[in-house]
Amino acid sequence: MLYVVTGPPAAGKSSWIEAHATARDIVIDLDRITVALTGPGAPHWNHDPIRQRVAQRARYAAIDEACRHLDKVDVYLIHTMPKAKALAQYKRLQARIVVVDPGRDIVMERIRAMRSPAMERVASRWYGQRARSRSATGGQAMPQSSRAW
Repeated sequence: MLYVVTGPPAAGKSSWIEAHATARDIVIDLDRITVALTGPGAPHWNHDPIRQRVAQRARYAAIDEACRHLDKVDVYLIHTMPKAKALAQYKRLQARIVVVDPGRDIVMERIRAMRSPAMERVASRWYGQRARSRSATGGQAMPQSSRAW
């Protein structure tokens, strides 16, 4: 099974996966990939553009390969804001989409405490996109709260 975990930055997507995935599962998380590809002491967030680009390429390769094995393993994929093309692919793969959203106020508070100010723009974009998609679907989406902080 493919689980696509989406939500704004600092929502708790990684924490949701930690609570649900097992050691036998595959977890594709851009932050984890970036940290794995950088030297000791690298930050867990706010990576520079070169490292981010290298990690993004590794993420695409990991997604392609992992999706070939969905009959044998569960795959947990963090995708903050999937576009229509990606959503169509996930639908073809019969993925379960999990939205982790503890609420805008909590997300913005976490970003101010733990992330770069640029992530506030990403979160605002996520919430704007979410509002537009809810109005288009009649508000039928059901968000999944993250763990208690």
